[in-house]
Amino acid sequence: MPIPRSSYLPFGRPSFTDDEIRAVTRVIESGWVGTGPETLKFETELAEYLGARRCVTVSSCTAALFLSLLVEGVTAGDEVVVPSLTWCSTANAALYLGATPVLCDIDPATLCTTTDSVLDRVTARTRAVIVVHYGGRAVDVAELRSNLPERVAIIEDAAHAMGASYPDGSLVGSSSNLTCFSFYANKNISTGEGGAVALPDNDKAERIRSLGLHGLSSTAWDRYTDPTALLRTTEIVELGYKMNYTDLQAAIGRVQLRRLGEMSAIRERIANRYIERLDPSRTGIIFQDGCSERSHARHLLVIRVQKNKYAMNRDELLLSLRSLNIGAAIHYKPLHQEPLYSQYSAANGLPNTDLVADEILTLPISASMDLEDVEYVTAQICDLLRLEPVVDDLEVDQPVDPS
Repeated sequence: MPIPRSSYLPFGRPSFTDDEIRAVTRVIESGWVGTGPETLKFETELAEYLGARRCVTVSSCTAALFLSLLVEGVTAGDEVVVPSLTWCSTANAALYLGATPVLCDIDPATLCTTTDSVLDRVTARTRAVIVVHYGGRAVDVAELRSNLPERVAIIEDAAHAMGASYPDGSLVGSSSNLTCFSFYANKNISTGEGGAVALPDNDKAERIRSLGLHGLSSTAWDRYTDPTALLRTTEIVELGYKMNYTDLQAAIGRVQLRRLGEMSAIRERIANRYIERLDPSRTGIIFQDGCSERSHARHLLVIRVQKNKYAMNRDELLLSLRSLNIGAAIHYKPLHQEPLYSQYSAANGLPNTDLVADEILTLPISASMDLEDVEYVTAQICDLLRLEPVVDDLEVDQPVDPS
């Protein structure tokens, strides 16, 4: 048995270096820490990386989803199709606008929506579909687009999918859809908090920027750097919100973006080691389909612990791992099982979502982990589930190739 951990291993934690610290220090010393030049540079660099025409940063992915629905014209009385297996922000964004979230099913292998599961829930009132690239596995949005009525907008919830790619090889964020990212503490790129919308439309990008700054026609940075702006009236063009990003966050984000290749390679190595140690052909444990492929962002490492198959069920395993300082988690309790959303469940049920709901378990994965961490986690799982562990020498960690 491995020596029990003396410190807690969270399911996800940021990877920060001296470069991020120096970047934040530089911005603090500049005297400008709000939305300004660093934010604009981060947006430009992010758009270039993703292959998007524009990127607009906001205060969170929740804000990004809300503003995306708003600029796509979603209003009270409209319906928005979303998967039940997602974080509440995805559906909350529709409720904020008075729209009705319509919960759809998933593929039990990919844990993502499919074209058929979405079309099954589309009605004459459907104004938008939010697809979730769950765990970091990209949904085929091109196939979905070709089957949806043109009036129905597609919004991509890419909170898990920074660095993931579509089936055609292009990066998530480069499609013709408004695509929403998260920079929360445990995400593949972390700035503590924050989000962004990648999109091809300049007019919608400028409207999102304005809506995130009270509906103003100019920013504080514009007024600070252009003396003539002080002589003009800054107009409030529509009811807006306080959802802007800051230069302190953007300074971290620019460094994180430069390090994304390196951090993604570590995540890939960690995921592959999990698969080696918990070999599905030997243990019967099911990994999310595609999690070993380069196209997967591996924000989450999700397995399924099938019912009545092991010495413990999923809940018992979760609690046992947590008692051993292993931050296993559940992503997520389906929305239709939550009191707020129970009224929005499909009349014919969500059988695939219900099937996996009591089996899915998220194991720790981050660019801050090493193979010894994986060795400890998998050894404990094998012991708890009474599985024969793989016996071989643990390879020594070597610098990863970010290519």
